Amino acid sequence: MTKLKIIFTITFILFLSPTLQADTKENVELAGDIMVLALPATAYGMNIYKQDGEGALQFTASLATTMATTYILKYTIDAERPNGENNRSFPSGHTSASFSSATFIQMRYGWKYGVPAYAAATFVAWSRLYTDKHYTRDVIAGAALGALSSYIFTTKYKSDIQVTPIADNGIYGLQISSQFSSY
Repeated sequence: MTKLKIIFTITFILFLSPTLQADTKENVELAGDIMVLALPATAYGMNIYKQDGEGALQFTASLATTMATTYILKYTIDAERPNGENNRSFPSGHTSASFSSATFIQMRYGWKYGVPAYAAATFVAWSRLYTDKHYTRDVIAGAALGALSSYIFTTKYKSDIQVTPIADNGIYGLQISSQFSSY
């Protein structure tokens, strides 16, 4: 198991541990609050680990657009929260940030990192429903907004070595290529 996979796994276990202690609304809310911070931190951590400056810029653009749009909508649309706390229910900011992060991770680095990121983002969305902070429409809109932003700004990470399967006119094999740069 690579260092990155180990770090990723430990991060999710640690950040989900409050929900393992007891199934109370306070613990679920705390775990959701932690995960909404852990997902962007994980995305930036992956950028640093892979020395991917282009990815860091893409994620920054995606997350900034997601959050700006989320807060413009929150202050434009007068939607009361289920718990009556305020009129900033639509869309869910926790969910939009989480799905922006998860979609970036999946699109940039692939499904092996995307699946746990989407699981964590889905937990954040569920935590907002469970704790009566949002309605279903709020988390669906937040998820769509975050995912759409990452779809707009994110391109697939290109590693140094590319392996491509070939199947043409009865010829089967693998093409291995690399891009070299001169300094």
